[in-house]
Amino acid sequence: MNYLEYFYPGTMLLVVLFTSIFSTFSVIEDRKEGFLQAVLVAPVSRLAIVFGKVLGGTTLAVLQGVILLFLAPLLGVRISFSKALVVALGLLLLSLWLTAAGFAIAWRISSSSGFHGIMNLLLMPMWMLSGALFPMEGAAGWLQWVMRANPLTYALILLREPLYWGTAAPAGPFAQSWEVSLIVNLVCCVVATVAAVRAMEPVRGVAAA
Repeated sequence: MNYLEYFYPGTMLLVVLFTSIFSTFSVIEDRKEGFLQAVLVAPVSRLAIVFGKVLGGTTLAVLQGVILLFLAPLLGVRISFSKALVVALGLLLLSLWLTAAGFAIAWRISSSSGFHGIMNLLLMPMWMLSGALFPMEGAAGWLQWVMRANPLTYALILLREPLYWGTAAPAGPFAQSWEVSLIVNLVCCVVATVAAVRAMEPVRGVAAA
């Protein structure tokens, strides 16, 4: 494959990554405007509050990712309906845990600039070391271990490998590991959701007091 074709899934990952994370920026704004106080005293569970914000950000991220998915034929990537459906499901799962992770962080931060700083410090290195820019096989040994520990590496595999199922083209840094990547992303989704729910406990306790 040419580099543009290789870079294409990484572009989808980048769009979904920033849309998911920065959709939770509204959490900080809602706290400043006092909207969160009304939400916290409402007779709803913390899980419902989390899912309300997370599903909203997830919807935006998935829609933008699907728009890029429709551009695949322009890059020479032949994609069937079944492959597109698998990639779309991968986008959904990825967006869920990224938005939940952003929610968990934004809930504990009161400064907009601090949120942007933390996110940029974490997101850009994680994306660059996910295999989006270069394959793992060409990296140094220690860097390969860093990429293996990066959850976005498995998120990228979830998006890239289905595009090349049934072809002889290399699919990603971990060949034939889509199932492993699916499990990793499911675990990340559960962990991020739990972290988002638990992040609300101190604030809810203060509000109740």
